[in-house]
Amino acid sequence: MKNKLVSLEEAVARIPDGASLLIGGFMAVGGPNRLVDELIRQGKRDLTIIANDTARPNNGLGKLVVEKLVRRVVTSHIGLNPETQKQMIAGDIEVELVPQGTLAERIRAGGVGLGGVLTPTGVGTTVEEGKRTVEIDGVTYLLEMPIKADFALVAAKQADLYGNLTYALTARNFNPLMAMAGATVIAEAEDILPVGCIPPDAVMTPSVLVDHIVTATPR
Repeated sequence: MKNKLVSLEEAVARIPDGASLLIGGFMAVGGPNRLVDELIRQGKRDLTIIANDTARPNNGLGKLVVEKLVRRVVTSHIGLNPETQKQMIAGDIEVELVPQGTLAERIRAGGVGLGGVLTPTGVGTTVEEGKRTVEIDGVTYLLEMPIKADFALVAAKQADLYGNLTYALTARNFNPLMAMAGATVIAEAEDILPVGCIPPDAVMTPSVLVDHIVTATPR
């Protein structure tokens, strides 16, 4: 295996305008915030963002929305970012709202190669519009399609130089799922360790899924 540690600038330079990005975290907690800031610095545009939320205007990936670098968002919550709401109402950004559990399962389905997710959540609401339904034992389910993206940007607590990752506490919610569903995975890690320092049983995302590692703090 090779050393996957690269500079922040090099990692983000690989992301083209118009790319789709899975971005980990919950209201920027457990999110790859240096990668987000570098996306802004390099002026990446027309991005599709798949994330739990759009954070706040000056926090985490919410800054991408403020800078008008986002064309489309797939998310479960925009309530704390009035800029997302403003741009959605003005037609400047497309927003697909997805129930949180459904979003997580769609990403997981994309990562493990499933053809979709059957869920009763949203049946009989506007969420159902335009979607296929399946009836099983008298219960109606929506068929929700899997989610994959060109890139997954995840935040890890620890990474070794091969790309084995661990996560801290609730950062384990979306980050590991997204690491499975991105065609290219860039991990931002708080601590970079020599190979062998992370016990095999502690690895939450194995190195085979990770393409590049950057540090969470400048060096």
